[in-house]
Amino acid sequence: MQDASPHPAQPRNHLHGVTLEAIVLALQARYGWDDLAVRIPVRCFSHDPSVKSSLKFLRKTPWAREKVEGLYLYMLREDRRRQRLPD
Repeated sequence: MQDASPHPAQPRNHLHGVTLEAIVLALQARYGWDDLAVRIPVRCFSHDPSVKSSLKFLRKTPWAREKVEGLYLYMLREDRRRQRLPD
């Protein structure tokens, strides 16, 4: 019998179930707009930045979205690495 859920589980995909808005908010909270603009040099982060303008741009620009998702995954890896290190 097949699973009737419309979205199969993706245990190895850390982006599964995470909205683009949640990603932008997490990155902005961690790095701030200025550092985010240095790490990913796009106008939506450097000129009058907001979550709304960033989402609009990222939804239309696949290469920028990939960079944002990559930075988010890097942030998650760093968090996990820090948790494993002894004090």
